[in-house]
Amino acid sequence: MNKMTVHDVSRITGVSIRTLRYYDKMGLLPAAEHTEAGYRLYDSASLERLRQILLFRELEFPLKDIKEILDSPGFDRQKALRQQKELLLMRKEQLERLIALADRMQDDRAADDDFSAFDKARIKEYAERARREWGHTPQYAEYEKKHRTDDMTVLNDMMRIFAEFGGMKSLPPDDEAVRRQTEKLRDRITENFYDCTDEILVSLADMYVNDIRFRKNIDAAGGEGTAEFVRRAVLSVTETE
Repeated sequence: MNKMTVHDVSRITGVSIRTLRYYDKMGLLPAAEHTEAGYRLYDSASLERLRQILLFRELEFPLKDIKEILDSPGFDRQKALRQQKELLLMRKEQLERLIALADRMQDDRAADDDFSAFDKARIKEYAERARREWGHTPQYAEYEKKHRTDDMTVLNDMMRIFAEFGGMKSLPPDDEAVRRQTEKLRDRITENFYDCTDEILVSLADMYVNDIRFRKNIDAAGGEGTAEFVRRAVLSVTETE
């Protein structure tokens, strides 16, 4: 095919020129070449990569993660497409459950505990597993290197840490003892999985609260409200609250 300008690509894809320029600037969708005047030109490979980017965006992947995935030497396009399709089918099923719930609500047939349609835990679990397989990011490589066969030992150690958090819930999240406990949690994650930066620690804390399975297990270890307390402690330490 003939090379296309950024205006051409914007016209046929619906992606704004501003967005395309941003993708180029961050290295997510580099132009195939530039004219002597400096104008961006795109080819078939560019459009294929853009389709991959847009699929990942539909699945709510951050741009930084998409770039790491697509640039990974081990990226398997066909495998990624199969997994993307599986995720899209999961989303379709959830949308159908939400539509059915809306119908029940419209007819006043929704039970008080009818909230299962909002549960995205299965989608999130599959997406995270796929993300690790696709990305081969430094964090994942480190996780693979540190991953040990004594998973139960690590899990029990983590549960003890959450139980200790549970005994601190009467303290303010910025109490010095709570801050030390939070750093202890960070150290355990770094020792057993990957370098636990502030960004990763906050993401994990959000997951502890928002993923019903994590919240249930953490609250079982430290008592009701422990997962939320851990999140507040993490936000205090990272000063992102």
